[in-house]
Amino acid sequence: MSVSTPPTIAVTPGEPAGIGPEILVQLAQNQLNAKVVAIADPQLLMDRARLLGLELNLVEFDDDRHRNEGLLPAKNLLVSPVVLNDTVKPGVLNPNNGGYVLETLKVASQGCLTNRWQAIVTGPVSKSVINDAGVPFSGHTEFFAEQAGVERVVMMLATEGLRVALVTTHLPLAKVPQAITASLLTEILEITHRELREKFGLESPKIKVCGLNPHAGESGHMGREEIDVIIPVLETLKLKGLNLDGPYPADTVFTPRHMQDCDTIVAMYHDQGLPVLKYKGFHRAVNITLGLPFIRTSVDHGTALDLAGRGTASYESLAYALDTAIEMATAQR
Repeated sequence: MSVSTPPTIAVTPGEPAGIGPEILVQLAQNQLNAKVVAIADPQLLMDRARLLGLELNLVEFDDDRHRNEGLLPAKNLLVSPVVLNDTVKPGVLNPNNGGYVLETLKVASQGCLTNRWQAIVTGPVSKSVINDAGVPFSGHTEFFAEQAGVERVVMMLATEGLRVALVTTHLPLAKVPQAITASLLTEILEITHRELREKFGLESPKIKVCGLNPHAGESGHMGREEIDVIIPVLETLKLKGLNLDGPYPADTVFTPRHMQDCDTIVAMYHDQGLPVLKYKGFHRAVNITLGLPFIRTSVDHGTALDLAGRGTASYESLAYALDTAIEMATAQR
């Protein structure tokens, strides 16, 4: 593929009863800057388009035909069909379709692993309905990691002017200090550094690292995790050529002075870094999974069942996730 050829991006709309299908239909009303392939039931997309009173033309994706073709005009969308297991009513979860959602994710990830498309953008899913269908499922990230045979991935959220990667994610706060080991922190920082180089095109990414405790421990008076774990890891990785700085108090690192010369901030836990990011860019934020052998971005919101089928849901986050995937795919090539 030449650099000038638009990338092919797979989009999984997620939970069929949620807003995922309709925000994809809304997005398709615009001229898109990539060859976007919906991994979905075509009838689901057409039904949602009719419900919203929007025009939509679906074209089944063909590798030989579409690999080197240009972009489709607005109101057109490529599709790789996956058939629903059961009927769908907007706003009403149906466990019978849990398997359908997983199949769309499998088709999307296998397509990336075989270079059929260059990135995946995921819509919101309902973890509960998939588990109610009898299939253990903890989330997109874990599913894609298993599909790709990867043991460690990093959750990053990004908005304009700020990227935040997390050392720990969905973990009770009481368990965070014990979870932050030298080996875990080393892996997180090495993956973040590598992915910023390979998927964002940053030659020597500058990463600033938060401390765990208030005032980054204040020389051990407010906790020793910085002294015992974080600082030794940073010093070791600096000797390997990583451009790291910290640990910084989390209440001062998210300021213009620190962020202006920083490519990513690494936070120790979920609510240390993400409230700042979401305040700065709510609905203009994207979830990025680092460490996979392919690019994966996602919307920053849930299924919004109460809005499904009404035409009032915003596709802004999906558009930002797609734009980010396109930028990363272009930088990677």
